Amino acid sequence: MASRICDSVLVTGSNRGIGLELVRQLVDSPTPPVQIFAGCRDPNGQRSQDLQELAQKHRDVITVVQLDTTSPTSIAEASKLVETKLKGKGLNLIINNAGVNIPGSLAETGKQEMVDVYTTNVVGPMLIAKDFHPLLCKAAAQFPHQTSMSCSRSAIINVSTLLSSITTCPENFSVSPMYPYRVSKAALNMLTRCLSEDLKKDGILVMSLHPGWVQTEMGGPKAPLTTAESISGMMKVITSLTEKDTGTLLDWEGKNIPW
Repeated sequence: MASRICDSVLVTGSNRGIGLELVRQLVDSPTPPVQIFAGCRDPNGQRSQDLQELAQKHRDVITVVQLDTTSPTSIAEASKLVETKLKGKGLNLIINNAGVNIPGSLAETGKQEMVDVYTTNVVGPMLIAKDFHPLLCKAAAQFPHQTSMSCSRSAIINVSTLLSSITTCPENFSVSPMYPYRVSKAALNMLTRCLSEDLKKDGILVMSLHPGWVQTEMGGPKAPLTTAESISGMMKVITSLTEKDTGTLLDWEGKNIPW
């Protein structure tokens, strides 16, 4: 039997696109997590209907959680709910998937566009890591004789992008200028590096993962990857992560992307 990726996982932005497919493939895996917490801003809204149907089908595994990653109050309430549901156990894995992108050439970008995208793509994952840190520590401590890091023990995965890479920017900038998105995801990578250093002492792995250019509402119909293909690759990478991967930026095939 395939080994379980983890006992418990929180996926943010799980009502559509990459987040929804993550929840779907996690629950459909040969040995699914015992508990999947599917966070989304408006669980009862029209855009969450597919998630609710999936949760109904797997009500013993999936808990839909109201989670607006731009709201400190919502994050705090979500962490309390998850803690209650875990019944004294820790949370093994957080996948910070919630993110936004808006068209953003220099001419189109103002203060508000920069601030709004930064708030969702950087501040949100930071607050999630901060509020859920005790539950991640509790999960890591449940493996007292294990010094190695893994997603089955305790980890944070920040969904990033190739467009965050400062090194490769000259190769793709003309195709996708997107100032707010690029700058915010580069900042997310620094958050990943900071957290990976800070949480190393707690046995918590932290890394950034690029899902590829995917056919989602954000990626558009011209993208070469389906969500199923992207998430299938991401799942393999997530399963194989060890302490050597903490603080890195990898793509859905496990290839390293330069900062």
